[in-house]
Amino acid sequence: MNDVITDYQKWKQQGENLRVQAKHAMESRFRELLAEAVQIAEEYRSDFGASLKPPVQVTAFRYKASSKPKPKKAAKPAAAPPKAAAPKVEAAAPKPDPKIAALQKRLLTAKKKLDDAKAAGTPTRPLEDKIYEIEDALRLATLP
Repeated sequence: MNDVITDYQKWKQQGENLRVQAKHAMESRFRELLAEAVQIAEEYRSDFGASLKPPVQVTAFRYKASSKPKPKKAAKPAAAPPKAAAPKVEAAAPKPDPKIAALQKRLLTAKKKLDDAKAAGTPTRPLEDKIYEIEDALRLATLP
C-alpha cells in the first residue's frame, strides 16, 4: 500500500514540475510573439503611415511607439485677408451654445467609432444606440 502512495506522490511531483516548465515556456513564447507583433506594427506604421488594428478577440494591446517622428501633414494655405476698405455690415455671429457644440463633437466621435466598428466587423448595436441618444439630446437642446 505504501508503494502506491509513494508512486502517486512521485507522479504528482513530476506533474507539478512539468506544469511549471510548461508555464514558463508558454510565458516566454507569449512575450516573443508580442515582441514580434510590436515589430510588425512599427514596420507597418513606418511604411504605410497607419496603425494596424488587433483582431476583435484582443481587447487590449498597448505598446509605446518608437521615438521616430511621424510625417507631418502640409499646412493648409491661409485664406485671403478680407478687404479693409469695405465697411462691415454684418453683425457678429452669435457664439454657439457650448452644450450644443459638445453634443455635436460627441456625435462626430460616436459616428467615427461606428465606422471603425463596421470596418472591424464588431457588433455595432451599442454604438448605434449611443448615436441615437446623442442625436436625441441634440434635438432637445436645439428646441426653443
